Amino acid sequence: MAQIDTLGLFEHHQDIGNPKIAGSAKYDPVTHTYTLSGSGYNIWFNRDEFQYLFKKIKGDFIATANFEFIGDKGNNHRKIGWMIRESTHESSIHVSAVEHGDGLTVLQWRSIQGENMKDPEGEIFFPDKGFEVIELQRIGKKIIMRIGHIGEPLKTLGAHVMPNLSDEVLLGLFICSHDPAVIEKARIWDVHIEQTSVKAQ
Repeated sequence: MAQIDTLGLFEHHQDIGNPKIAGSAKYDPVTHTYTLSGSGYNIWFNRDEFQYLFKKIKGDFIATANFEFIGDKGNNHRKIGWMIRESTHESSIHVSAVEHGDGLTVLQWRSIQGENMKDPEGEIFFPDKGFEVIELQRIGKKIIMRIGHIGEPLKTLGAHVMPNLSDEVLLGLFICSHDPAVIEKARIWDVHIEQTSVKAQ
């Protein structure tokens, strides 16, 4: 586990699901930029493998950031984005706002710990590709994903209700190479997390 003073807005980073190649997360306090590297077979089926930079958060929030892969083109299914997760268990309930290596943007989820994610029942796709800005909002059990280009109004990709989501969850940035033998890198900047409500103890 890394300490909070090295990771900007976040508290910890770690590999989820024990990928074959260890990932990392770094924060540049001068440029306010995060650099993630990670491997992992996928974020799918009944278990996940990826690098996760996260914090605990309770109640409603809006999380926004700009994302881009670093380096040569990798697997079209490699993934970066925002993720809400119940725990660091590899089979945890989660919902993620994803950009793929080919520019595909999607909201995807696992509603029950250990269940297989379903294609296309567990996904909402946007018809256009190649957006830099990803926003994830929580309003109670409802999760909303928005996307856009830098400097332009965001578009709503879709929303999904997560009935089993706890009041307190993990929120963070992630990267998955979709290839266990490969490390991918991403740059994330202009990261904002606005807490819009906190539920009473």
